[in-house]
Amino acid sequence: MDFLTKLFEAVTVEFEAAPESYGLFHIACIIVAVLLTVLVCKLFKDASDRAVNVLTACVWVVILALEVYKQLIFGFELEAGKFVWDYAWYAFPFQFCSSPLYILPIIAFTKNDKVRDACIAYMMTFSLFAGLAVFCYPNDVFIRTIGIDYQTMIHHGSQILMGIFYAVRYRDRFGVKHFFSGASVFVVMSFIAMALNIGVYHAFLSFGIDETFNMFYISPYFDCTLPLLSMVYEKIPYVGFISVYFFGFILCALIVYSVLSGLLSGVRSAYGIKEHEKIRVSKRVKA
Repeated sequence: MDFLTKLFEAVTVEFEAAPESYGLFHIACIIVAVLLTVLVCKLFKDASDRAVNVLTACVWVVILALEVYKQLIFGFELEAGKFVWDYAWYAFPFQFCSSPLYILPIIAFTKNDKVRDACIAYMMTFSLFAGLAVFCYPNDVFIRTIGIDYQTMIHHGSQILMGIFYAVRYRDRFGVKHFFSGASVFVVMSFIAMALNIGVYHAFLSFGIDETFNMFYISPYFDCTLPLLSMVYEKIPYVGFISVYFFGFILCALIVYSVLSGLLSGVRSAYGIKEHEKIRVSKRVKA
């Protein structure tokens, strides 16, 4: 027990104060995320599907291990030298940003090409948008526990890394059909979240549990706390809020998809021109 106590204390070491948005910790995380994304895209831009699957599986194992750590931290408290189970249900791992935990293994291991392509489209649109949103506007994701701050930055950083990497590797698949295959994954995940919200809420009522359980922040029983959407939730009926929620996320994902498509088209054009110039110069030298 002494060993477990010391281990728990070691993995729950705290900052004097939670890191600030665009403070040293946040900026360092942004720099590392950018460098790793550029490196992975450069090394694996023409990798085989098998290599992509291996990379995907490795990233999944890392974020899964960190998620297990997070769940243990949010599940146990140390009181008078004894471990007490007091789970924070709001941290249940089926939030929008938690979706890579379920999508990445499908990409890595499924034999169904259509399902794999849809999951890849989801990662390079909806998941990428979520990761970028947290990195640009951390809001209250930073807390005093150092390990959790690293976990959240690595997790959301992996969403950015894998989203951009998939876009670079599968740069020839951009199209309306591809985008909406990713949107279908988002809709399915949202409906699962809604089913969990309703089911768990009524289960908690029957057991007298007073906890917040709001997956994807679309529960009809708890306020949405997401930026902007929280204001929408307060001002219009729930049906209207859900409509705005789906339309808003699909629109944001479409913007991300369009920007990626435009950037990659520009890079391909520039690269093609350079290659053309190289061939022309080579012919002149030979002549």
